[in-house]
Amino acid sequence: MSAERILIDTSVWIEYFQNQSQSIVDTVMEIAKNSEICVPGIILAELMQGAKSEKELSAIAEFMDAFTIIDQTDQTWVKAGRLSHALRKKGKSVHLTDCYIAVIAQENGCAVLTFDQHFKDIRHHTRLDLVNIDR
Repeated sequence: MSAERILIDTSVWIEYFQNQSQSIVDTVMEIAKNSEICVPGIILAELMQGAKSEKELSAIAEFMDAFTIIDQTDQTWVKAGRLSHALRKKGKSVHLTDCYIAVIAQENGCAVLTFDQHFKDIRHHTRLDLVNIDR
């Protein structure tokens, strides 16, 4: 993995926390050694939303303290809305949250590690850099 900054999407974190797949754990650990892991607040919120207990909530909060939290600019949501609009005009229905994550990744110079196939559609309409991962 050559990217200096990598945004790890919710889909990967869910696999990491819930399934503890060795390949996913190894990939995240390799990224942590060689790159800066960036997490926007919305991904932290999505993970907390899916927590099954207070213990999980605390673990997620502590775990995320180890990474760089990235924040939006004044234009992030506007850019995300425009991206979503452009994708819909091309017949692609991509959730606004995914558009937001793609935009905030680009604004912060991050490649994206995700299992979500919508990001491939986004990549075809932007300069989004995706990190390949095997499940």
